[in-house]
Amino acid sequence: MRYLKWILISFVVCCVLLIAKSIIFWNSPQRKISPILLQEATTTDIPAMTDEPEAEDANTPENSRMQADNSVSFGADHAEDKKINLGAKDPNTEDPKTGFKYRVELSSKGAAIYNATFSYDKENKTGFGNRDKNNPLPLEVIKPAKDRNGREILAMANTDFELLNYKKILPLKDLFWQSSDVNTQPDGSQSARFEAIIKNEQTGEQVIKFTKTYTVRPETYLLECDITIVNQTSNEQEVRFNLAGPGGLTREGFRSDMRSVMAGVADVDGTIGRVKLDKKGLLKADTLKKMQLAKENTYLLWAASVNKYFAFIARPVPDEGKNYCDWIEYKTGRLYNPDGDSKANSGDEMLGVDLNVTPVTLAATGETGDTKTYKFQLYIGPKDKSLFNKNQMYKSLGFDQTIDFMACCCPAGIIYPLAFGIMAMMKWMYGFIPNYGVVIIILVFLVRLVLHPITKKSQVSMSKMSKLGPMTEEIKKKYANNKAEMNKQIMALYREQGASPIMGFLPMLIQMPILIALWSAIYTSIDLRGAGFLSFWITDLSVPDALFPLPNLTIPLLGWKISSFNLLPILMGVAMYFQQALMPTQAAANPQVAQQQKMMKIMFPIMLPIILYNGPAGVNLYFMSSTFAGVIEQHVIRKHIRDKEEAESKGLVAATKKTGGKVKKKKPKPFYKNM
Repeated sequence: MRYLKWILISFVVCCVLLIAKSIIFWNSPQRKISPILLQEATTTDIPAMTDEPEAEDANTPENSRMQADNSVSFGADHAEDKKINLGAKDPNTEDPKTGFKYRVELSSKGAAIYNATFSYDKENKTGFGNRDKNNPLPLEVIKPAKDRNGREILAMANTDFELLNYKKILPLKDLFWQSSDVNTQPDGSQSARFEAIIKNEQTGEQVIKFTKTYTVRPETYLLECDITIVNQTSNEQEVRFNLAGPGGLTREGFRSDMRSVMAGVADVDGTIGRVKLDKKGLLKADTLKKMQLAKENTYLLWAASVNKYFAFIARPVPDEGKNYCDWIEYKTGRLYNPDGDSKANSGDEMLGVDLNVTPVTLAATGETGDTKTYKFQLYIGPKDKSLFNKNQMYKSLGFDQTIDFMACCCPAGIIYPLAFGIMAMMKWMYGFIPNYGVVIIILVFLVRLVLHPITKKSQVSMSKMSKLGPMTEEIKKKYANNKAEMNKQIMALYREQGASPIMGFLPMLIQMPILIALWSAIYTSIDLRGAGFLSFWITDLSVPDALFPLPNLTIPLLGWKISSFNLLPILMGVAMYFQQALMPTQAAANPQVAQQQKMMKIMFPIMLPIILYNGPAGVNLYFMSSTFAGVIEQHVIRKHIRDKEEAESKGLVAATKKTGGKVKKKKPKPFYKNM
């Protein structure tokens, strides 16, 4: 019994620590137009984090060795440093339901995405804002990352281009491409085109022509990106290029940084899975292999950069007649840490993905095969399971793999289906109860009601066990030198009293996955972002309830920041105190054990509110509601136990349908019946 108690306590403490980890710790001018030259390829071994700034921007595969042809050189002319906007003309006034979902700003440098800002209708609260009560603005979801030299790393920028015939590399990330004006089509879609021409510096002959086109359409989160390379010479050319893929996603977790990079993969049977690297993993990675987003014997479906609520997904479109893309050779995660701090937690960090395209041989100009086009479909939007399910492409590609739940100590295979089911139920309930705060409270009480028979059985068993403490201690003393007889006598005592040590804890373990899934769904759901509960309090369930602001305080040693008075955690602590007081406890065998039990009843109501003090209001509302529901439930169960004990003291058991409504004498139950 004692060992089972400590196993359960350890399990709960482990879960609490994992929850605490997820909640507490938070923490261009015009350029002179000039040519850019191709450089020689060199041997490169890329570490994830080194003291050499160049390592962060390297894209050449590990152990790449080439001997350059120095008899010829190649280059490309700079164009104007220009920014082009596609999508929403003004995210402050665009209606995301009928118009563009966002405005994307493109840069001629590397023909890349400079930033992206969601459309946000303040009056109707549609779209995604920055959650600032005093100055609500559209959310800038993507912005440039920076390396240790302060250079900007732009999403989807063309980086290195290789002419393999000559063993030469052109750093296209530093080239300003020629750009066109925005082209608007009759269907409302908008596109912008960039062009770069690589020339032979000695002869001035055009060698390769690059074009890159971005297209955005109203009412969709998809952005199309097509890259075309054309051989301009009379000879075959073997070429390859690299991309800075999805990246620049801003931090969205209020207290915790849940950003990571992922790759969606499928095996030969079509089973979809994912490979994930977070900031911690990339910080420790010291070789290219450890940065790879790949699994053996799988096909790449997409690569993504994600935060708590949003995802930037790049899907390379397979060539015609193929089910999977086979032209992405390497996909690696990157951590950009501008100030180089050893723990990468100063707040300026960014994550990104690098994509390396496989070599291709282009036929001579004018012949079949002189052109190759690579298509990407870019998703910039919320991690919304219902949205992914409605779109067949999103569903078939497994975009829901970007959604992360805190599985805690339970297997993800159990938590994920439960959490997704709870999220779907919450959305369904919201259809006729348009307040997610009320939905959370109702859902908690419904779950408590469904689990009540299990909880009741557990508490009844624990109550019985609590009265057997002194008796089991006497048996242990009497048979201290005979373990076999001691266990036999203890089991006989349990049998006689109709008690079971396992039944006191097994129901609680059965409930744990359901409660963790419920908490995970509330913590992760995009629907709670910006959703209010009361007009005067808890106006956003995804941030602390903040009844009123306080001067910024930092708790010494711990480093915890307090900027507001949060009432929900305090109410939760009060509810936990009453719940602990009503919980049945085993009679203490000695004063030391009694003191430990007393301390446990005090510590839990204090510890959890402190850990969750800066947690999202939705999570705290869940815990508070669950705890208050537990107090009511404990009161009902205790009344049941008292009535049952009173009947048993008279040698009777309560009448039921099975007894024909008559009171009968109690008969001891065999031990196995209580298992």
